[in-house]
Amino acid sequence: MQVAKWGNSLAIRIPSAVVDALDLKEGDDIVVRVGTGNAFEIERDDRRQKALEKIRSFKLKLPEDWKFDREDANSR
Repeated sequence: MQVAKWGNSLAIRIPSAVVDALDLKEGDDIVVRVGTGNAFEIERDDRRQKALEKIRSFKLKLPEDWKFDREDANSR
């Protein structure tokens, strides 16, 4: 693999064998860390998906007229 410049960062392309093994697609979150012997490890980061599933499992009932207002939530 070759290291390339991407903006102010460096980037590599993930080989298709790794993409297939992890069943990755564009937009997926991954974790990259240095393993033993300076090898790096890549794994799918499912924390966000698991958190959403946990929230959905609560099955809380919201009032019928409830509406999320992003502007109001961020107006602190």
